[in-house]
Amino acid sequence: MQFKNVIGQQAIKTQLADMVGRNRISHALLFLGKEGVGALPLALAFAQYIVCENKQNGEVCGVCAPCIKASQYIHPDIHFSFPVIPKKSGDKPTSADYISEWREFLKNYPYGNAFDWLQSIGAENKQGNITAEECNDIMRKLSLKSYESEYKILIQWMPEYLGKEGNKLLKLIEEPPAKTLFIFVAENEEQILPTILSRTQLVKIPLLETKDIQLSLEQKANLSANKALDVANISEGNYRAALQLLQHASDDWQQYLRDWLNAILKGGHSAIVKWIEEMNKLGREKQKQFLRYFNHLLAQSLRLRIIGEQNVALSEQDKDFALRLNKIASVSQQEAIVEELDKAAYYIERNANAKMLFHALSIKLKYIIQHKTVILADS
Repeated sequence: MQFKNVIGQQAIKTQLADMVGRNRISHALLFLGKEGVGALPLALAFAQYIVCENKQNGEVCGVCAPCIKASQYIHPDIHFSFPVIPKKSGDKPTSADYISEWREFLKNYPYGNAFDWLQSIGAENKQGNITAEECNDIMRKLSLKSYESEYKILIQWMPEYLGKEGNKLLKLIEEPPAKTLFIFVAENEEQILPTILSRTQLVKIPLLETKDIQLSLEQKANLSANKALDVANISEGNYRAALQLLQHASDDWQQYLRDWLNAILKGGHSAIVKWIEEMNKLGREKQKQFLRYFNHLLAQSLRLRIIGEQNVALSEQDKDFALRLNKIASVSQQEAIVEELDKAAYYIERNANAKMLFHALSIKLKYIIQHKTVILADS
């Protein structure tokens, strides 16, 4: 992975390149960033940057032998650790048991999350873990001399899955062999063992800029500028979410929302029931995307109130609809709707009955906005 292939995050790329250039690489780094911001791609690019033999101007050459091996995730001095599941009852699995699947995952889903990874190896409802056997394997690998490069590097993805067994690694993290580097890549600081957390230097990865997601979608998915902007806005700095939204790009969420609100405000019970039947057919993932879209429009409605139309990057269609939402509900009413939408998304994630959920949500929304109604006409 080259830095140029990591979406956005230019300040972090410069910071990491400077660490190497000034020979100030901490022996234990924690790349901390929310889902979809590129913490893992950055760790992969950083590792390749370290082993590259001809790096210049903050980028790898991409053609030296170490670069080629690193880009294929087969460099002998770059090791990986990640959550795994037993292949059969009684197994004590390690990351090495899944290294082929892991390389495939990195090539196809570098912005994926732990759920994506575990499902790709058939976990279904099984809980992933970084096991005691994995910790022993890490200690064994890092006790050996490097094969080709100056550094031995371990990238441990999702240390949140490392239980008390992780204390086995403390002495190694605190007093590693010379030129040994730990890179922990995590999403939730609170779920990491405090004993490991205290021994790392934090590299905080911010949310992606909307313009960077938009540009990537235009280049990699051949989206129009307007469509890419719509998807980027709704994803709210999360490239994984953008890719998920892209899978449903043909769905007209605005039309679904317009029909729903008109049913709530003007259509009566039969219109609401008809709409719920249609929404129920979409399935859980699309229902979640619809709620995300509604939440996004409400957030943009608030921004339009505060900073004005000229300062909000929205397609004309979404901007018009967001302005209509401001006519329907005040700020406090919109905040109440957002709270209900968040609850609904939470329960859908946990397999709530969609018909019952959207029926209850329709009643709540009507109660919240019943005194401020306008007709949401088609554009």
